[in-house]
Amino acid sequence: MWRRRFPEAQIRIVDSSMSESPSSSSILAVDADLRSDDCDRFFWYDSFLVVLSVLFVLYLALQARKNLKRLANGGSYVVISYYALLWFVTLLNLAWSFFQAWQCSPGKEVAWNFLSLFTTAGMLCLEISLMAFLLKDNCMNSMETLARTFLVSGIVVLVDALLKTIYVFGFSVPLFNRNVGSTHTVKWSLWIIHKLLLAMAYGFILFVHFSKRREKLPPRPAFHNYVVVMFVFSAIALFSCGLAGLGMSLGNWLYDLTVLCYHSLYLPFLYATFLADFFQEEDFLLDNAYYSEMKDAGFFDADLE
Repeated sequence: MWRRRFPEAQIRIVDSSMSESPSSSSILAVDADLRSDDCDRFFWYDSFLVVLSVLFVLYLALQARKNLKRLANGGSYVVISYYALLWFVTLLNLAWSFFQAWQCSPGKEVAWNFLSLFTTAGMLCLEISLMAFLLKDNCMNSMETLARTFLVSGIVVLVDALLKTIYVFGFSVPLFNRNVGSTHTVKWSLWIIHKLLLAMAYGFILFVHFSKRREKLPPRPAFHNYVVVMFVFSAIALFSCGLAGLGMSLGNWLYDLTVLCYHSLYLPFLYATFLADFFQEEDFLLDNAYYSEMKDAGFFDADLE
């Protein structure tokens, strides 16, 4: 009945729907082209990230037999735990490096967010556990020290991952998507808080090193150099997030550079600082023994006066 009375209206509706479909498809095509351009723009970035990640995995694989033999004879629960965690996070980071294209692939956003969430949580666990270890008494073979270290790092990482999950999946904040640029102020505000807390933590360890309580830190210059490097890196990352939040393109470029350095160089840097000496020589344990003997003999009592 309606069709008989209003044939012209029916034709107009059909014509309008047919005319809208090409425009909507063209919009989707333009969006796909933009995503493709973003991926092409980061081709060398992603390639460099993959190459360095693969090289580090190959290095760990070549050293695995010797390292496992050394761990079997060493009996250090702390080193064994860190080595296992390092392997797990390294493989996660390798997968994260390979699947960078998921950022630009429709339908892969959820998978990319989950992969990024687990990868960043694993790397943050390494960072926090090392901070907790540096601030503990130097007892490498103590199960109590191991339990306290991973308890502190586990709580911090769990809270961090929970907050990121709420913001990413609950409020659709693109924390792990580099294609949003400076258009999302909430994203950069959250990263500013994250980087600020890390910079404050490393700054506190540096303060302890130059205070009268520095004897609580492990007596190895490599550990101090690690804290200095990570403090400077966290400060640069904080600065880049601040610039990006203000809408400056320099901030986006600098932040992408910090992400590249973190995911490609942090794990090798951590291995060289904390584990390489243990696998290559006995000096790591000898330094701890010498330090304990000097502490018991009262060599550091003058610093407390």
